[in-house]
Amino acid sequence: MEKIWGQGLTFDDVLLVPDYSEVLPEETSLKTRLTPKIELNIPLLSAAMDTVTEAEMAISMARSGGVGVVHKNMGIEEQSQEVERVKKSESGMIVDPVTVHPGDDVETVLRLMSEYRISGLPVEEDGRLVGIVTNRDVRFVSDLRTRVDQVMTSGDLVTVPVGTTLLEAKDILQKNKIEKLLVVEKGGGLKGLITIKDIEKIKKYPNACKDEMGRLRVGAAVGTGEDKMARVEALIKAGSDFIVLDSAHGHSRNIIQGIRDIKASYPDCQLIAGNVATYEGAKSLVDAGVDAVKVGIGPGSICTTRVVAGVGVPQVTAIMECTRACREKGCCVIADGGVKFSGDVIKALVAGADTVMMGSMLAGTQESPGETILYQGRTYKIYRGMGSIDAMREGSSDRYFQEKSSKLVPEGIVGRVPFKGPAGDTVYQLIGGVQSGMGYLGCATVQELHEKGRFLTMTPAGYRESHVHDVIITKEAPNYRIENY
Repeated sequence: MEKIWGQGLTFDDVLLVPDYSEVLPEETSLKTRLTPKIELNIPLLSAAMDTVTEAEMAISMARSGGVGVVHKNMGIEEQSQEVERVKKSESGMIVDPVTVHPGDDVETVLRLMSEYRISGLPVEEDGRLVGIVTNRDVRFVSDLRTRVDQVMTSGDLVTVPVGTTLLEAKDILQKNKIEKLLVVEKGGGLKGLITIKDIEKIKKYPNACKDEMGRLRVGAAVGTGEDKMARVEALIKAGSDFIVLDSAHGHSRNIIQGIRDIKASYPDCQLIAGNVATYEGAKSLVDAGVDAVKVGIGPGSICTTRVVAGVGVPQVTAIMECTRACREKGCCVIADGGVKFSGDVIKALVAGADTVMMGSMLAGTQESPGETILYQGRTYKIYRGMGSIDAMREGSSDRYFQEKSSKLVPEGIVGRVPFKGPAGDTVYQLIGGVQSGMGYLGCATVQELHEKGRFLTMTPAGYRESHVHDVIITKEAPNYRIENY
C-alpha cells in the first residue's frame, strides 16, 4: 500500500459549493497574473500547439484580454515572424515601424506589406524621414523594379513631435484626411507611427492585453533541443513578452538545466516551464528560477500519455499539488489541459491556478491554423496533439525525449473538432460562464476564488445529473456541445 500515492480528482469528479453572495457576475474582475510581472485581463491562454496558436490566434486572444503562445513546430525565423506580426498588429504608437529606403523597389514594398499586413511604409535615408509610400502609391505600378523614390509621397508630409497624445493625433488625422501620422524628433529622425486603425482598435478592444508600449502581448514556446538558446534569442529580439520552455515531463534534468541556461543569459526574461503534476515537480522548477509553472500531464483530449505511458495525475489534484509549491515562492500557476466547459475553467481557478491554457476549446475556431475539412456535410478543423506522429515528425519529438526517426512512439492522436467561428465568441462564452460561477460563489476576484472556493466530490450519478438528461436537444447552446459530454 506504500506505493499508493493517493486519490486523484479531475474536473468531472468535483463541483463547486455555492455560497452567500453579494456579487453579480457583471461586477466581477477577471484580472490575474500570468507571471509576477505580466498581468492579464482574463485568465485564458491559447496552447502552444501547431493546430491552435500562430499569429492570428495570438492576436485574437490578446484583444480579448488573454494571451496566445506561438508553437515551436517551425523554423526559428518563421516563429519570430509570427511573434513580430502580433507585436506590430496594433499599438498606441508603433515605435519601430517597418521602413524602406528610397532605393528599394516596389517589389520589396509589396512583400513587406503582405508579410506584415500593413498598408503603408515610412521611407528613411541616413536615419532621416524622407517620405511615405502607401498601397495607393503602388497599386497600379506595373514594373515592380520601380524605385520607391519614384512613387513615394515626399512633399508636405504631415508629422507630429514626440509626446503627441492619441487624442491630438486623432484630430490631426481627421483634419488632414489621412490614415497614418509620422512621429519625428527635432533632427528629422523617425521615432514612430500612429495610425487611425490603431486608434479605432483601442476603442473596439478596450479589454486588450498590452505591454507598456501599447502593443499586444504574446508568448512563444521553445524546446530543449540544440537550437534552444538561438531560438530564445531570436524570440526575445522579436518582442516575445515571455518564453515557455515546453516538455511533456518538466520534472527532468533537461528542463531544469534549460531554465538555468535561459535565466543566466536573460535574467529579465519572464520564463514559464512545464509540464509537471506533483508538488516535487513544481518545486524543482520554482527552485530553478521560473516565473510560472505549467501544470498537466495527460489531461488533454488529444493526449494519450496516461494510457501509452501509464503516467499522469488527474488535473484538479495536480493543480492543487503544484499550487502548494508555487505559492511558497510567489510563483504563478497555469492549468494546462482538460477543459471541456467554462465550468472547468473556474474549477481550475478555485484549485489554485492563476490562468488556464486551452487547446481543444480553441482548435475549432477560424483563427486556429488547423486545416479546415468537410465531413458528412459539416465543417471541421484538424486538431492534433504535439505527441502525435504527424506533429513529432514536424519537430515536436524533443518534447517527448525522442530523436527524429522513422519509428516514433506517439503520445497523442490526430482528430477533428467542429468549426466554431471566431475565437472571440468562444472566449466570450467561457468568460461569461466563469463570471456566472463567481456570482454563485460570492467571489469578486480570482484571488477570492483561491481563498473562498470549496469543492465537493460527486458520484457517477451526480455527474449524470449535472448534464442534460432525459431530453433530446433540439437546439444547441453556444456554450454546451454534446461532443464534450
